[in-house]
Amino acid sequence: MYTLKLALIVLGSILQSIPIIALGLVDPNGRRVYPMFRFWSWCVLKTGGVGLTVRQVGRLDPEQAYIFMANHQSNIDIPVLVRALGPFQLRWMAKRELLRIPFFGWALWASKHIVVKRARSKDVAVAMATACEKLGQGISVVVFPEGTRSLDGQLLPFKRGGFRLAEKAGVAIVPVTINGSGLLMKRGDWRLKPGTVEIVIGEAIPSDDADDRSRRQMQRVREAIGSNLARPGAGSGESAPTWRAEGFPPATGH
Repeated sequence: MYTLKLALIVLGSILQSIPIIALGLVDPNGRRVYPMFRFWSWCVLKTGGVGLTVRQVGRLDPEQAYIFMANHQSNIDIPVLVRALGPFQLRWMAKRELLRIPFFGWALWASKHIVVKRARSKDVAVAMATACEKLGQGISVVVFPEGTRSLDGQLLPFKRGGFRLAEKAGVAIVPVTINGSGLLMKRGDWRLKPGTVEIVIGEAIPSDDADDRSRRQMQRVREAIGSNLARPGAGSGESAPTWRAEGFPPATGH
């Protein structure tokens, strides 16, 4: 069963990458390509039997760009976030080596994600400038501040790059907690198990608040993500109002 699901996901990804690549040739910022990326994400999760439960804490403006910072547990975190944050155009920072992967890498380029050539300061500065440009165009950026996937689901130390980006671009950070994705596809395992992933979208933390600069801002984001993180072996979000989500839940509030 796992082999069949993997084969379907790979085949579907190849077939969907062809129109994405073709449209990417005439789409300079990836806006027209991105809906195809959303459809690909839906197909991956649907084929894998993965459902989403999304809980929104704060009110967000779909017309505004944000830096979404999320904990990282699994390779399926990207399609999960694409589906959970439906109306937002999202871009990731990707290593240049990923572009060499047939079809997937080409589609990554066509979607105009942010490519980091090397970990050298000069290349990181170029990627940072590209990310600022995307944010200025109203395109949101997703950052995994841990920098890698957690083996046990608990938060790893945060890196400062995303927070420097927020300060430089002058945009708010939205903390996002992902629960359960690491149980469905563990690090180093290609098998995707069926199940439900919970996503908690927190309140936006403005970048222009002097008290939120640097380490203080990092602490606030970490606390926001960690406060909604499920404990190992425990359920998550049982008492909070939740809803099934194919896209982004409607904003509520006064």
